[in-house]
Amino acid sequence: AIFLLLLALALLLSAAMSSFTFQELDPRTVVRDEQGEIISGTAISVKNLLAPKELTQLISGMVKTFTSFPPLGVVLVAMLGVGVAERTGFLNAGIKYLLDLTPKKLLTPALLLVAIVSHSAGDTGYILVVPLGGLIFASAGRHPIAGITLAFAGVSGGFSANFLPSAVDPLLQGFTESAAQIIDPERTVNPLCNWYFMAASCSIIVGAGWYLNDRVLEPRLNRTLAIDGQGGQDSEALKTLKPEDRRGFFAGLSALGLMILLLVLAIAPGNSPLRSPDGELASQDAPLMSMIVPLIALFAFLPSVVHGYVSGTMKSHRDVIKAMADSMNTMGYYMVMAFCAAQFTYVFSQSNLGALLAIKGAGLLEQLQLPGGVTLVGIIFLSAGVNLLIGSASAKWALLGPILVPMLMQLGYSPELTQAAYRVGDSSTNILTPLLPYFPLIVIYCQRHASRTGVGTLISTMLPYALAFLFLWTALLLVWWGLGLPLGLQSSYTP
Repeated sequence: AIFLLLLALALLLSAAMSSFTFQELDPRTVVRDEQGEIISGTAISVKNLLAPKELTQLISGMVKTFTSFPPLGVVLVAMLGVGVAERTGFLNAGIKYLLDLTPKKLLTPALLLVAIVSHSAGDTGYILVVPLGGLIFASAGRHPIAGITLAFAGVSGGFSANFLPSAVDPLLQGFTESAAQIIDPERTVNPLCNWYFMAASCSIIVGAGWYLNDRVLEPRLNRTLAIDGQGGQDSEALKTLKPEDRRGFFAGLSALGLMILLLVLAIAPGNSPLRSPDGELASQDAPLMSMIVPLIALFAFLPSVVHGYVSGTMKSHRDVIKAMADSMNTMGYYMVMAFCAAQFTYVFSQSNLGALLAIKGAGLLEQLQLPGGVTLVGIIFLSAGVNLLIGSASAKWALLGPILVPMLMQLGYSPELTQAAYRVGDSSTNILTPLLPYFPLIVIYCQRHASRTGVGTLISTMLPYALAFLFLWTALLLVWWGLGLPLGLQSSYTP
């Protein structure tokens, strides 16, 4: 219902604002000469999606808009494998062993660290780590919604924080370098120019998340939100492991180890077909990066089938198919929400409302001519605000980068510093917006444990995380800059 209301509002706003003329140029259309001077460009404008042609296109393209919604295929394909892992007991056995190895006092920071590391494999944290957080907490006798929201805070709120390189580094670097070359055509930016700072940022995410969950949010959830869903029954199965389950788990683990070995051998050669043309594994054009979701499904599916046959939870191929079908049965509610979210996302993007807001905000910062430190804080809060309306990190930076990077370079601040400020704001408010493509999925995970959970419940639970990350992370960047510590590889604070 929220998405449908937002859809109607966006349509009305597109019609009302389409008659206005704006002076700001759309950065995506600007052409510059060798000296960085603007040759041509198109002023940003709002498209009226209630006009007959656009409305016809909206309605005729609804099916394609839904089927091409980025998270839809990712979630469904991954769930085919993860669902089998859950229903054969392979996943449950693994969690049981994990609980035995992890001291209860360190369960919260351990889950946050796993959530942070999951960024290196794209969006897999949303599919694997977040639901596992609920099961792990439930099996440890803690509130499962606390586990889900804690993992969500690490995966999404701490999106940019990571002590391992991830695909988002070269993705943002490309936009930053292009924007810097508007001022200096010879200026280059290293893909890992923010690595040191983002690695240190893990301490902010883990420390703030650990305190907020254990001292504030989980006690509140224990008082206010009753556990009444199927997830509680799933967690009961984690508390005891039969001998056949142990045999099945180690058989499945052996199969998983063999698959990992084969993958390592496949990517080891410099001319491996899984590498990009220049030999990189983590770049955007490396086939390995586009195979992450199918690999998750396979790496969950095959070891789970081995576990099922060895432990006796599966007798024939019919049991395997049934497990896959059962995992799809749980996704019906998500697909309804995803349909509505996809239509709204399309309308908001095509109308240019989000782009207009981003460009207006960046233009205002430029006009104010504030001191460097204040401008950095302004960039962080502008990014955090725009993030509530535009989910894609690259889409936002494609709009903001060509304005903010040259602006700060002229004030004496480096592209690397501007990018770091953007990443802080871009990460912190991910967990607050229903426009995040995976937000409906998190609601579904919560409803498996507590059926009363809705969008409002999830947002109110995530708000303390978002505010803490935003303010503490901003303070860390200002201190880091004040001390002159390097932001990353080949980084500087001057243009």
